[in-house]
Amino acid sequence: MGEEVKSGDFSRAHRREYRRKVQLCLDVFETMLAQSSFDFDRPLTGMEIECNLVDSGYLPAMRNSEVLTSIADPAYQTELGAYNIEFNVPPRPLPGRSALDLESDVRASLNAAEAKADGNGAHIVMIGILPTLMPEHLSGGWMSKSTRYQALNDSIFTARGEDILIDIAGPERLSLQTESIAPESACTSMQLHLQVSPADFAKNWNAAQVLAGPQLALGANSPYFFGHQLWSETRIELFAQATDTRADELKTQGVRPRVWFGERWITSIFDLFEENVRYFPSLLPELTDEDPVAELAAGRTPKLAELRLHNGTIYRWNRPVYDVVDGRPHLRVENRVLPAGPTVIDMMANAAFYYGMLRTLSEEDRPVWTKLSFAAAEHNFHSAAQHGMDATLYWPGLGEVTPDELVLRQLLPMAEAGLQRWGVAAEVRDRYLGVIEGRAKTGRNGAVWQVSTVTALQDRGLARPEALAEMLRLYCQRMHSNEPVHTWD
Repeated sequence: MGEEVKSGDFSRAHRREYRRKVQLCLDVFETMLAQSSFDFDRPLTGMEIECNLVDSGYLPAMRNSEVLTSIADPAYQTELGAYNIEFNVPPRPLPGRSALDLESDVRASLNAAEAKADGNGAHIVMIGILPTLMPEHLSGGWMSKSTRYQALNDSIFTARGEDILIDIAGPERLSLQTESIAPESACTSMQLHLQVSPADFAKNWNAAQVLAGPQLALGANSPYFFGHQLWSETRIELFAQATDTRADELKTQGVRPRVWFGERWITSIFDLFEENVRYFPSLLPELTDEDPVAELAAGRTPKLAELRLHNGTIYRWNRPVYDVVDGRPHLRVENRVLPAGPTVIDMMANAAFYYGMLRTLSEEDRPVWTKLSFAAAEHNFHSAAQHGMDATLYWPGLGEVTPDELVLRQLLPMAEAGLQRWGVAAEVRDRYLGVIEGRAKTGRNGAVWQVSTVTALQDRGLARPEALAEMLRLYCQRMHSNEPVHTWD
């Protein structure tokens, strides 16, 4: 959800002071990178899973307040839509068999939460975009009760000055105007965190950017929005358009979008925070009483709240994170590329592939990003989002390849080697990379299964809305089985 804010009403003087404070935080952060001791001795991984709530007819259930009250677990929080919840998985180290324990713990927690949701007439679904969501569901009381969300909505539309156009091409093009950020709530993701040292941040972020295209091709799970078949991972384009503060004139001038792949390889985490401050005006300019200069001078760790809040309103697909835990600062790469679902084992496989690949790519003597243009990495990302397993990706030494060829020939051995370097047990590597191999060999990810199932149901005579609801019912059955999506019939 991000940090709650106290008010959505900010004066011009307040905004001016916030800009000054963000710049001050950035200066202090630069000093800390040179002088401070960051916590990275025992790197931890973390995961967030955004979920949807549906009713007995598999339509959106606007009941997250009641469901969260029943769950009564601080690991579960609200998200933007009243039909969304988020599960924050506690951080843990990667080596050994810990991933198997994590899979078991995540399943147990989600099953317990599902039982509580069921008592409120709702069910939890892990999917990139809820396929039964329609325009009528995003009018009235669609938003979670939160000052932050309302302030964010108001700030985006104040900055834009007009309604937002959602226009996504695909097999069934969708074009509509929206007067709120409601469509953003449709985008539910899995976020992966990796704690790194300041010296290692840049190469891990660059590696994550390289990997974004293959990640999406393998993991796409969002082919439908408002009843239209669009991209394999429609969530990518929908999220970008639904939060765009730029009118057409600003796009023409080259103003950067707030949902951003980026534009260059970096040499330091400071590059990203400095770009954020230089390019993006504040959306939630809430001030704190902290004097970061005084905190650092006194030997304490500044929270840098203004800089962190600003960073939280710039939606890079691989986001830099500065955080303070138990008085010690640390840095994380937050990977926001993947959709939620289809199953816990699929998400664990996606995570294992990501962490293994990151380790190998970031430690190569001649990193792949020295042989791959940033524009090519971005093209891979958008091609994979649009076409999934049918995308064409560019990889140095191979040229243009399909995702299955790239994964089977090149990336799986790299992921295996990376997980070995992490000290991950052989049975863990076999379990999760076996899922990735199965997906590459069958060409079946969540998006492929969804489209083929809806097509088959329509061929039997069901209209599109009924076919989507029935597909989602079948999806939920298989989601609970925890059998990987490439094995679904």
